[in-house]
Amino acid sequence: MADPIIRAMDHYVILEPGKAEWMADRTETAAWLARTLAAMDHVPADLRHLPDDAARAAHLLDTACELEAAPGQRVQWYAVRLERDC
Repeated sequence: MADPIIRAMDHYVILEPGKAEWMADRTETAAWLARTLAAMDHVPADLRHLPDDAARAAHLLDTACELEAAPGQRVQWYAVRLERDC
């Protein structure tokens, strides 16, 4: 099970092969993951029990930080905490 503190994070750094890293909030990251899953030829076996790509994306945000989107091509997302100067 993932560390509960991960659920308190609101932003993620996203890494995709051949692209610059970028940051997104939790909603944007979940939408990106859902789109990535929808574009895949096969759903990973450990996600098949979930009803749709949105549920799979939510599960991945809570339990993982990497997905093999295509053979040999992995995407990654890492929770980050943003601190604001007062």
